[in-house]
Amino acid sequence: MERVWDVVVVGGGIVGLATAYQITRRFPDWSVVVLEKESDVGLHQSGRNSGVLHSGIYYKPGSLKALNCRVGKTAMEAFCREHGIALDVCGKVIVAVEERELPVLEQIYERGCENGVRCEMIDARQLRQLEPHAGGIRAIHVPETGIVDFRQVCHRLAELVRNAGGQVWLDCGLHSVHIEDGASTLETSGQNVRAARIVNCAGLYSDRVVRLCGHQPTVRIIPFRGEYYELKKEAFHLCRNLIYPVPAPDFPFLGVHFTRMITGGVECGPNAVLAWAREGYRKRDVSVFDLWETLSYRGFQKLALRYWRIGSGEMIRSLSKRAFATALQKLIPEIRQDHLAAGRAGVRAQAIAADGTLVDDFVIRSQGPVVHVENAPSPAATSALNIGATIVEQLAALGS
Repeated sequence: MERVWDVVVVGGGIVGLATAYQITRRFPDWSVVVLEKESDVGLHQSGRNSGVLHSGIYYKPGSLKALNCRVGKTAMEAFCREHGIALDVCGKVIVAVEERELPVLEQIYERGCENGVRCEMIDARQLRQLEPHAGGIRAIHVPETGIVDFRQVCHRLAELVRNAGGQVWLDCGLHSVHIEDGASTLETSGQNVRAARIVNCAGLYSDRVVRLCGHQPTVRIIPFRGEYYELKKEAFHLCRNLIYPVPAPDFPFLGVHFTRMITGGVECGPNAVLAWAREGYRKRDVSVFDLWETLSYRGFQKLALRYWRIGSGEMIRSLSKRAFATALQKLIPEIRQDHLAAGRAGVRAQAIAADGTLVDDFVIRSQGPVVHVENAPSPAATSALNIGATIVEQLAALGS
């Protein structure tokens, strides 16, 4: 008789792996397998993010982001310490450089206090003590923000899942799903698998997996490439830890910043430009299907018409190193173009609703025997262990 797995997790990023790990802890008798289409885990958003362990200061109190980030951060710190994963709780500053930014800075500070984040409003003199080369008239100091290597976390989670009797199948892309009573069949590029329950943690492809399961997605994933520069070694001294701008209320993920990396060096960025493929890490990466899917979506068309000026600014920074450096100079006036070396790029899975609004909170819903993680933007990596625990609760509610 063909084996029926208790849970099949689609996606070997940090959320999928954390979910599988939490299943092995909560239900050690359940069989679980993670399907990953790549040759290793954590190769996309999980391994191409800033590596920041977020505090939860930005998020609307009561939102899934706020609730998961606070608990998830504590869990991730404990996990890293238990398993010997490099972690540095170095702190960060959120810097206002103009008077008009002060009301938003104050709102962020109030949110942080309401969310239980340890933070302090500081003046320009105190800012210089923390970051001597930063410009700014006022800032919020968040001492509990940290940095970590999330790829290393992914590898350890995969190891723990295997040690607990679960499996992680690589080079195993999902082709189709047939939902049936009792057990569903998933056809993959590796081998077919039968499952009593399915968890969709497909990240950049989460909306497509929703459709494969015969369900209608509530959002469309639109890929945005984030491009980074790195500080050359002679400029490392300009940034001690993490220096962030005051975010735009409508686009909290925009705004270039400085991030000291746990693996060494300092990254500057990212911008956010439309990627021409869901895995469009380079400007020349084009998928006609992906691009048509984006451009023909009414939600994206409405967003583009509404915010074309902001989009144009991001494109200019993508094409011009001078423009990128100018944006960075708002935070560190001493930065020059020749301090910057081309860095890596990541692709953000941005969920957009049909009315053109950006969906900025986590979207996790159950439908039949499937739990869909339709949207897991930052701070998903920070929150992964608690998101996984939340998904396990939903799986338990599905019954046997």
